[in-house]
Amino acid sequence: MPESAEKQVLADRSHRPLALFWERLRSDRIALVALVFLVLMLFAAVFAGPISSVVAHPPNAQYTDRLDPVFGTPTGPSQEFLFGVDTVGSDVFARVLYGARVSLLVAIVGTGIAMLIGTTLGIVAGYYRGIVDTVISRTVDVMLAFPLLLLALGIASACSLGQGCVGGLIQPGMTTVIGIIVLFSWTYFARLARGQVLSLREKEFVEAARATGASDRAILGREILPNLVTPVLVYVALVIPQNILLEAALSYLGVGINPPQASWGQMIAEATPLFDSAWWYFLFPGVALLLTVLAFNLLGEAVRDALDPHLSRA
Repeated sequence: MPESAEKQVLADRSHRPLALFWERLRSDRIALVALVFLVLMLFAAVFAGPISSVVAHPPNAQYTDRLDPVFGTPTGPSQEFLFGVDTVGSDVFARVLYGARVSLLVAIVGTGIAMLIGTTLGIVAGYYRGIVDTVISRTVDVMLAFPLLLLALGIASACSLGQGCVGGLIQPGMTTVIGIIVLFSWTYFARLARGQVLSLREKEFVEAARATGASDRAILGREILPNLVTPVLVYVALVIPQNILLEAALSYLGVGINPPQASWGQMIAEATPLFDSAWWYFLFPGVALLLTVLAFNLLGEAVRDALDPHLSRA
């Protein structure tokens, strides 16, 4: 076979898994709708400022003249304020946009850091085993035994006062929420990675690499880590919506994102006493939260099915 033809064959083989994944994902119309929605939501979050300047108003500006002149209550959607105004006259549409930025940033950054920490510890535990595996695994078990929301609420409450926690390392607001997400999410990635590595380390290709004299670092980087990419990425897509809900729950309870920064959970909390008279203030952030979490869940399941041939055959 000519050298050019051989290179083409190798290139086709390397691109075949990606092409197969996209073909399976593209056949799922619900997943494509979820993907388009999330892309639009991400675009709105990144460009919340320019969008607000064109079709809305600054998120923290207060237009008290737009409140009800008699009762001083919020007024509903209008041509100038697409989603109405809140209790202080702020544009609900602009705050929903900025709330999307907060929710996605907190969830994606927190999940990404937790993935790096948990996957690294899981690989070390599963590959080296022994005392290292025992210490890491027992730490994971202890962390998973704590009630998530109660402990998160306590930590967030403590770190939301004064100069924060850990000598000011964890500051009130977004940093605290990200820290909580990392603290509780890394354990799941560690357990996932450990289980995968325990199986992979006994495979023939790993034994062959050991027989050739490859170092542990080479085996982990070339043989084991590439085989962890798929399950870890699938789990990332499923954990992100859980962390979006965690951020919303903490903000709803008043220990998450600090005002005047916009957050969907905080907006829902403020709108709860007025849901019967100012439905728009409760509805729009609630729908945004619902659709975003639903889209991530649907996309995560579709990605899992597309990447796992066994599930696809089933």
